[in-house]
Amino acid sequence: MTPADFKRLALALPGSSASAHMGHPDFRVGGRIFATLGYPKTGWGMVKLTPDQQEFYVRAQPAAWVPANGTWGRQGATTILLRLARKALVRGALLEAWTNRAPKRRKN
Repeated sequence: MTPADFKRLALALPGSSASAHMGHPDFRVGGRIFATLGYPKTGWGMVKLTPDQQEFYVRAQPAAWVPANGTWGRQGATTILLRLARKALVRGALLEAWTNRAPKRRKN
């Protein structure tokens, strides 16, 4: 998994857009961040999961998936060492993060 792969997968989700926050590229749906690149440093990504979702990914591949520091991590923010992460897991986590942050009702 590369940062380019992560970006491509994030932007493939419906209504996703790229932006930036605190010097890091981020991915949003409905104006809300669901993932970022380059956090905590180059070669890493982050997804906004629930604590239960986070636990699944950390257990599935502990060398690649790490809770973010502090309260943010306890709330489900999960960092991913992209070079070690399995693509299928990243794809699933991005979809879950997108779902967690997407507007509950979309206007037609």
